[in-house]
Amino acid sequence: MPAKRLAPRLAVPDETQLTSAQRTLMDAIRSGPRGKSITPRGPFAAWMHAPEFGHLAQALGGHCRYQTGVPPRLSEFAILCTARLWRAQYEWFAHEPPALAAGVKPKTIQDLRAGRIPKSAPKDERAVYDFIAELYKKRRVSDRTYKRVQDILGKAATVELVGILGYYAMISMTLNVFQMLPPPDAKLAFVEP
Repeated sequence: MPAKRLAPRLAVPDETQLTSAQRTLMDAIRSGPRGKSITPRGPFAAWMHAPEFGHLAQALGGHCRYQTGVPPRLSEFAILCTARLWRAQYEWFAHEPPALAAGVKPKTIQDLRAGRIPKSAPKDERAVYDFIAELYKKRRVSDRTYKRVQDILGKAATVELVGILGYYAMISMTLNVFQMLPPPDAKLAFVEP
């Protein structure tokens, strides 16, 4: 059975009709690491309706995605773990290709999408997966789980990993509440409830 398509709760703004604050936000998004071709889709479309908040959120997001000490493969893996936990369609759509490009194995991605523990994933990805799963389930991590990740990432990148998880949980909430989906021709990763 194909996944049900929901209608967005907020319109994607027409770029020719942006307010001054919305234009400032769009210019900030395009002048950062995401590049000039980015369009107001996904969380950016929602943030256009609250541009002052969007300006702060996109700046944090640019840092979380492109400027931390967490290697891109582990960062994209963590983002996919978060997208799966929240069943955030657009987040998965936007981050599956970069995860593959960064070196996350297709089998690992298939397992995550299906809600399975990625048992064939490399040791560092498994440590990050266990960290994320424990944090979401218990709202804490054990000393053992913490040490495994810190031994891989170091102190600063472990702090940044938690920041990435928090940021992408916010993204997931934004996408889910406002029903921001991938383009109509893209297959949804998860069945909508």
